[in-house]
Amino acid sequence: MAKKTYVVTGGAGFIGSHIATRLIQDGQTVRIVDNMLTGKQENLDYLQSLGGDLSIHRVSITEFETLHPVFEGAEVIFHQAALASVPLSVETPLETHAHCVTGTLHVLKAAQETGVRRVVYAASSAAYGDQEGEFKLETMTPAPISPYGAAKLAAEYYCKVFNECYDLETVALRYFNVFGARQDPNSHYAAVIPKFITLMLQGKRPVIFGDGQQSRDFTYIDNVVHGNLLAAEAPDAAGQMMNLATGGQVSLNELVTMLNKVLEIDVAAIHDAPRAGDILHSRANIDKAADLLDFAPIVTFEEGLRRTVAWYKANMESS
Repeated sequence: MAKKTYVVTGGAGFIGSHIATRLIQDGQTVRIVDNMLTGKQENLDYLQSLGGDLSIHRVSITEFETLHPVFEGAEVIFHQAALASVPLSVETPLETHAHCVTGTLHVLKAAQETGVRRVVYAASSAAYGDQEGEFKLETMTPAPISPYGAAKLAAEYYCKVFNECYDLETVALRYFNVFGARQDPNSHYAAVIPKFITLMLQGKRPVIFGDGQQSRDFTYIDNVVHGNLLAAEAPDAAGQMMNLATGGQVSLNELVTMLNKVLEIDVAAIHDAPRAGDILHSRANIDKAADLLDFAPIVTFEEGLRRTVAWYKANMESS
């Protein structure tokens, strides 16, 4: 793999820092863009500890003029920066729009003006909303039910338009419930797996909003990194949107059962009222990614869950 320059927006965040890790390990030049609104200094410290060709730019995608100097000479931008929370978007839709839509438009325009070849965009399964059917298919008409879902979809459309109008290659990857090491468990809006693991390691009962039958296509982080790297190069992917997941399905009740087994404990969940904007079932069909990217999951859900538990266990013990 020849050495190239890559930009990772949101590189101090969970997914962005994992993509940056892989690029550094592959000997690439990596530039991080992050305003640290939700990014973590610990993630940047970890990336710097790898000793690669890394530069960190504490700028915001909401400030257009700050992006050009960072993008100059870059081959590919992995655009991960966003306010990635459904509950937060319900509370603050204007802020979500500013970061997810306007910020993405800034990234695309700056990329086009500086000669970047391709932008790989972190789209979201939230674009589908709560549609019927066993699998979420790219041919479905989008039907988001939260401001976050609407914002991620609007930015996805901007990606396609820039591919059509401005000769900037774009690929939109609709993520499904990504999990793994370094995901923040402490936020009120934290994803379910890190939150449940952290609580259960402390002997506390996790809270499920609803009856627990709601299900997700939980996707371990290594699969997402793998898909992003494929999307950066696949010739037939330009201008396309596709699901990036495993094609599996795990209910929240099953998740608690599996965590109890991995942790060798017996903690029952607490059930609370359902939350506005939450989707009942979300499972991906990944045939399009298999076809265009030659993508297949490289780590199973069960193995990913074991690795994730081990990471949180080690870090809670050392903190």
